[in-house]
Amino acid sequence: MGEPSMPDSRTETRTSRVHSTLFALPGTPFQTAIGILRVAFGWIFLWAFLDKTFGLGYATERANAWMHGGSPTFGFLNFGTSGPLAGFYRSLAGNPVVDWLFMIGLLGIGLAFLLGTGMRIAAASGAVLMALMWSAVLPGEINPFLDDHIVYAIAMVALALGGAGRHLGFGRAWRRLPVVQKNPWLV
Repeated sequence: MGEPSMPDSRTETRTSRVHSTLFALPGTPFQTAIGILRVAFGWIFLWAFLDKTFGLGYATERANAWMHGGSPTFGFLNFGTSGPLAGFYRSLAGNPVVDWLFMIGLLGIGLAFLLGTGMRIAAASGAVLMALMWSAVLPGEINPFLDDHIVYAIAMVALALGGAGRHLGFGRAWRRLPVVQKNPWLV
């Protein structure tokens, strides 16, 4: 019997690739967890869109629903802002362009995170939205620098960079579409 052969660099590279591939396969607890977290973020944004559109009685009463002529941004921008940028944000309250941009953002971010498609642009958009909302309430009530808006922004970017759309979603199929392969920013 000869001595066992030492692995060469090709074997180590193949082993690394196998481990990388195994890590990307669905079903591990971590991948399931990031898939669930991604879906939860999607539901937060989609629910906000639905409640503001139809006035489901949670954050938005039926009479104040967007579909009944209410402004989805008026309450927060007019009464929820504080700090050095409050005047600026209050001046935007009820502006139809701001309402449309906000609602398109909620819907797009919500659907992208729920489906696991377009995660990069959804995470970037979500991070910008969260940063704007954070700046509207400066300084924070509990912590002057860090609040849930910043944590949400960081988490959304981490989910996109971590490929969360491939787990419990349509991200794998989305990545194979020719238009997405030609435009990687759509991943």
